Amino acid sequence: MTSERRTALYDEHLALHARMVPFGGFSMPVQYAGILKEHSAVRQRAGLFDLSHMGQFILEGNDVAAWADSLAINDVATMKPFQARYNIFCNAEGGAHDDVIFYRLPERWLLVVNASNADKMWAHLNAHRSGDVRLRSLHGDAALIAIQGPLAVAMLQKHVDIDLSAIKYYFCAEARVDGVPVTLARTGYTGEDGFELFLPGEQAPAIWRALLAAHASEGLEPCGLGARDVLRLEAGMPLYGHEMTEEITPVQAGLTWALKLAKPAFVGKEALAAQVESDAFARIVGLKMGGRVGAREGYPVFAGDTRVGEIRSGSIAPAVGNANIATALVDRSAATLGTNLQVEVRGERHDAVVVAMPFYKRQKV
Repeated sequence: MTSERRTALYDEHLALHARMVPFGGFSMPVQYAGILKEHSAVRQRAGLFDLSHMGQFILEGNDVAAWADSLAINDVATMKPFQARYNIFCNAEGGAHDDVIFYRLPERWLLVVNASNADKMWAHLNAHRSGDVRLRSLHGDAALIAIQGPLAVAMLQKHVDIDLSAIKYYFCAEARVDGVPVTLARTGYTGEDGFELFLPGEQAPAIWRALLAAHASEGLEPCGLGARDVLRLEAGMPLYGHEMTEEITPVQAGLTWALKLAKPAFVGKEALAAQVESDAFARIVGLKMGGRVGAREGYPVFAGDTRVGEIRSGSIAPAVGNANIATALVDRSAATLGTNLQVEVRGERHDAVVVAMPFYKRQKV
């Protein structure tokens, strides 16, 4: 007996012979035709992802903006109508509870949190709720489908009743996809252009099937969590539990661009401000391995005979000449670009060099 929940698209994944794995409390597809094929589809054409395991919370009330600003490190109240914004909720010590996206919609806000943190974040928001703020969880009921890749916008446009070219990156709109009301957001987690579709769970299978049926001949592929992880790592995007945790702060993760210390107060502000001031912290860096041996989470990192950190994520990177890439949390002394380090893999040391992130950046047309 499995205890994992099922998204609205579970039967679609089985019909496509996906390999299913437990993730974030749900049974999710890790791959269909294969990680490399799915990765190639997203980088060259387009891929379709089921992200319905993500937590979706509706925030309503006159005080939502001010209340959220008191909890999250980035600005919320300054968001424009239909804008999306990346944000992070921290604990008092500055560690990350979760990294999230706020969407400002008419009469309400949509907050999307990581699946593995959905219960924790729901409890956190309710524990700190104050003023005219009403919370409603859609976790496990609402669906989220992402279409990502250089052909994604053109493919989706054929199904939508609005002009997608008018929607800027990190903005959203309310529209109909094949007649179904959805919220469309020009956001994603692959390093490519594309949209995420928020819609009722019962409507998701028909939309999923319609997109695949209409565009499979153009190279649209269903994609699983395996390809998604490689794509986000190449694009230098952090994954909660790896580049950020309750102990690893947004400052350490290199996300100070999202930290608004000018705000009067928010949870973790003092700790994060002190960390920025000291500049003495261990930090996340990008590594490129010197050979064919890959680095994986938890492997120790050395500078000479001194252990200076550990690997947080690692993968072969098809979009970076099939190099083995990784992120590592290392001491400040080992974080300078061009620094030569060694990664210990099964008792043997292998050369690596600190490189700039992202490892891959798409060519904008």
